[in-house]
Amino acid sequence: MEAFTTFKAPAVPFDQPNVDTDQIIPSRFLRKPRGDGCHPYLFHDAANRPDGTPNPDFILNDPVFATARIMVSMRNFGCGSSREGAVWALFDRGFRAVIAPSFGDIFYSNALKNGMLPVVLDEETCAPIRAALHAAPGSEIAIDLPSQTVTGPDGRVIGFDIDPSRKQALIDGEDEITATMRYMDRINAFEVAAEHTAPWLASRPG
Repeated sequence: MEAFTTFKAPAVPFDQPNVDTDQIIPSRFLRKPRGDGCHPYLFHDAANRPDGTPNPDFILNDPVFATARIMVSMRNFGCGSSREGAVWALFDRGFRAVIAPSFGDIFYSNALKNGMLPVVLDEETCAPIRAALHAAPGSEIAIDLPSQTVTGPDGRVIGFDIDPSRKQALIDGEDEITATMRYMDRINAFEVAAEHTAPWLASRPG
């Protein structure tokens, strides 16, 4: 997993609450593995007209936000299904962080497991940030995970909370598989002991 420590990039305001995972990536695209790249399917049905041409009214199609790598949304971002592809599509498009007043629980967890930081800031904080991004497209936001701060387009520094273990895993770039592999010596020792004390558990068909 790619580590996350500090990140500074242009941000895009996303003025919509309850963005569910089917909007982020429609289910018909979930048959493709992540290695194929998911970014062409990000917000596919909002980003494209029925005839397949780009929707000029969709904010991510606006050239002034083409370099955005941080999204500032409204409440309940990533609600709905548990599809991990929603995070993959955002990450593959280059987004490393989403800031919102609240997230769908599974989306929040999936983001952290895939190297993307979800930052919870209340609506009274997010709304003026989105307004500033509309007023000055291309403005940057800086995120410092070790110090748990967001620096908005106006230079205001805002603190945020995150579970300490998840914070450290993201800083270390360590997903659950990598974390498990650190204990392989202890896991192997346990299996050897288990075969000795309970050999019937390790029996194999002859």
